[in-house]
Amino acid sequence: MTAAQIFAIIIFVGMFIMIVLDKIERHYVTLGSGILTLIVVFGICMRSGRAVTDTLALKGFFTKDFWYQVTESESKGINWATIIFIAGMMVMVEGMEKAGFFSWLCMKIAFLVKCKTIPIFIKFMVMSAVLSMFIDSITVIMFLAAVTVELAQLLKFNPVPMILSEIFCANLGGSATMCGDPPNIIVGTSLGFSFFDFLTNTGLIAGISLIVSVVFLYFVFRKELATEGGAKVDMSKFPKPSEAITNKKDFIISSIIFACAVILLITHATTHLTVASIGLFIAAITLITSGRHALELLRKVDYKTLVFFIGLFIVVSGLEETGILKLIANFIGDISGGDVKLMIAIILWVSAIASAFVDNIPFAATMVPIIQSLSETSGVPISTLAWSLAIGTDIGGSATPIGASANVVGTSVAAKNGHPIGWGRYCKKIAPATVIVLAISTVYLFVRYL
Repeated sequence: MTAAQIFAIIIFVGMFIMIVLDKIERHYVTLGSGILTLIVVFGICMRSGRAVTDTLALKGFFTKDFWYQVTESESKGINWATIIFIAGMMVMVEGMEKAGFFSWLCMKIAFLVKCKTIPIFIKFMVMSAVLSMFIDSITVIMFLAAVTVELAQLLKFNPVPMILSEIFCANLGGSATMCGDPPNIIVGTSLGFSFFDFLTNTGLIAGISLIVSVVFLYFVFRKELATEGGAKVDMSKFPKPSEAITNKKDFIISSIIFACAVILLITHATTHLTVASIGLFIAAITLITSGRHALELLRKVDYKTLVFFIGLFIVVSGLEETGILKLIANFIGDISGGDVKLMIAIILWVSAIASAFVDNIPFAATMVPIIQSLSETSGVPISTLAWSLAIGTDIGGSATPIGASANVVGTSVAAKNGHPIGWGRYCKKIAPATVIVLAISTVYLFVRYL
C-alpha cells in the first residue's frame, strides 16, 4: 500500500470518527479533512496537479454539459451540481416557510379530520412521506414536529409516538425521489439518473413500504395516542388554517414556484436541464419574487451543510484517486463470488447498518464510485446496485436517533417541549419498522431486477 493510500484512509477514517463524536461542527471536520487531502495526499504524496484540478472540478462551470446535458457523463471530484441544487432548494423552502405554507398545510389537514387523534396520526405520517419526496426531510420534520406538539397540547395526547412516526415516514418518503434525500441527490447526479428513474424504482418500493409501515406503526402506537379521558375536541379553540398564511400573495407565489420545481424535476430527463440549472433557476425566481426579503432568505440558507458537502467530496476523491475504492469494490466482488443476489444484499444491508450509526451522506458519496467499479467488474447493471445503495442509506438511517439529520431534529424538538426520547424508546419502536422495510426492499430487488 502506498503512502498516498495510507494517508487517504487515515484522513477518511479520522473524519468519520470526528463526525460520530460530534465534538466539532461537522462542516469544519469535512472542510479540514478536505484541505488535508489536497495538501498531504495529492500534493506531498502524489505530487499530482491533475488530481487537484480534477477534484476541485471548477472547469465544469464553463461547460455546456454542466447546465444542459443530453447524455450523462461521469462526475468526479466535488459534485457542484449537487451543491447548487441543494442551495436552490434551500432558498425555495425558506420562501415557502416565510409565507406560512407549511403551517397552513398542517392545520388544513387537522381540520379535515376534525382534529381527531388517530386520523391526524395517519394523515401526518402520509404527509410527512409525501412532502419529503420533494422537500428536505429536515425542514419537513422541523415544522411537522412543532405543529404536532402544538396539537398535542390542545388535544391532550402524547406527541412522541406521532413525532417518531413522522421521522420514519420522512426518511421513507425521501427514498422515493432523487431530490427527497441527500444520498439520492448524490447517487442521481453522479450516475446520471433522473427524478423519474427514482420515482419508478425506489418510489415503488417506498410506496409499498409506506402502506405496511402505516399499519405497523398504528398498531405499535394506537394505545399511546388516546386522548386524556376521551375528551371531546372543541374546534373553536383551534386557529383557522387561513391564519397561518402571513401574506396571501407570497403564499400563492411560493406555491407556484414549488409546483414549477416539481415539474422541472420530473421532466428534466426530457428537457435535458441538469439539476444545477433547475436549482439555480428556482433560487433566482424565489429571490426575485421575494423583493426586499431576498437578503433575508439568503441569510437563512444553511451554508454549513453546503460546506460540509464540499469537504466531503474532496475526501472521497482522495480515496478514488489513490485507488482505494477500486480495492474495496474488488473485495465486495470477491466476497459475493459473482452471486448477484449476495452482492445486492451486501450493498443494501451494509449501507443500512452503516447509515444507522454514521451520517448516510458521506457513506453514499463513498459508495457511489465503489458500485461503479463493481458494475464494471461484475457486469451487473449499475442501476440495480444504485437502487440497493439508495434504499439502504435512506432507510437504514431511520433505525437510531443519530442515523439521519431528520431524526436529530425531530427528537430535539420533542425534548425542547418536555418530551425527551431516549435511545431505548426510539430503537424499540422504530428499529423493527426499519428492518421490516429493508426486508421488503430486499425481496422487491430480487424479484424485479434478477
